[in-house]
Amino acid sequence: MKRADAIWLFVTHSVPSVVHIELGKNIMSMPKNAAIAMALIVLASFSLNSSAAERETPTSQVLHRTVKIDGLDIAYREAGPKNAPTLLLLHGFPTSSHMFRNLIPALAEKYHVVAPDYPGFGNSSAPSVKEFDYTFDNLANVIGKFTEKVGLKKYSIYLMDYGAPVGFRLAVSHPERVQTLIVQNGNAYDEGLDNDFWKPIKAYWKDRTDAQGDGLRSLLTLDATKWQYTHGVRNVETISPDTWGHVQPLLDRPGNQEIQLALFYSYGSNPSLYPQWQEYLRKHQPPTLIVWGQNDAIFPAAGAHPYKRDLKHLEFHLLDTGHFALEEDGAEIATLMRNFLDKQVKQ
Repeated sequence: MKRADAIWLFVTHSVPSVVHIELGKNIMSMPKNAAIAMALIVLASFSLNSSAAERETPTSQVLHRTVKIDGLDIAYREAGPKNAPTLLLLHGFPTSSHMFRNLIPALAEKYHVVAPDYPGFGNSSAPSVKEFDYTFDNLANVIGKFTEKVGLKKYSIYLMDYGAPVGFRLAVSHPERVQTLIVQNGNAYDEGLDNDFWKPIKAYWKDRTDAQGDGLRSLLTLDATKWQYTHGVRNVETISPDTWGHVQPLLDRPGNQEIQLALFYSYGSNPSLYPQWQEYLRKHQPPTLIVWGQNDAIFPAAGAHPYKRDLKHLEFHLLDTGHFALEEDGAEIATLMRNFLDKQVKQ
């Protein structure tokens, strides 16, 4: 078969409908050579358009990256188109960006999602307490430099647990960068620390002795980690053992207990900053979504309600689950976030 005839056979069997749609002509009524030329032009056009569409289509594939900040390797997860609105996800204790492993792809089709691991957590560097000052001021300083290094100029912040004192420090330092807040069991009010869980930790703030510190090491055991994930949930069978299976080996690394004790102590620096954070909320009025696990014994719902005092643009949801609300209600939180962000953040 001649080459031209082979092309003609392909054209008459595979292309006519395309040509009909694109050109409004019946290819079969055209001279062979003209039809072949026209079909090849159309095919080339479709190929180019298809390639461009593929390049522009947002992807939910999660990339695992590392960047140097002050000599430290800061690991982070990233997904979504970089020209889309950015979400900065700040994790809690004792986990890492791992807690967002399911949320990131659920949001990444429309948003640029970035979730770093703090020093001492996840896959980031974990220098000893002699090599790095583990305070919330310092964590916020590193994460602030991280946002600049990876080019985050404006973003919404997901504040959870330790993510609240890190994120509020960022917000107060650069309010012009913060578009919205998503608060999930992240405290900024004294009412949120008025429960039994905090009593031994508050004692450590007042008297930082080895004895007081040793009394807190029970919070770093496997049983305590499992409790954080399972307490207050509706159905414990929905909570994957992969959660504590990921976290506990990191807590058990040599020297990591001392890192966590240093941060337990440093958490005492946060309540004195609450008035400053509350003033930020009143002055700047960032649109805020609260999605709070109401059965949390660490940050109970008593810490969620006071946000209503200071925020005019607040969407408020208490969820029937525990501390790590994403584990049981991740799909619901993702939906609430998408609806909230679609209204509040320009694409």
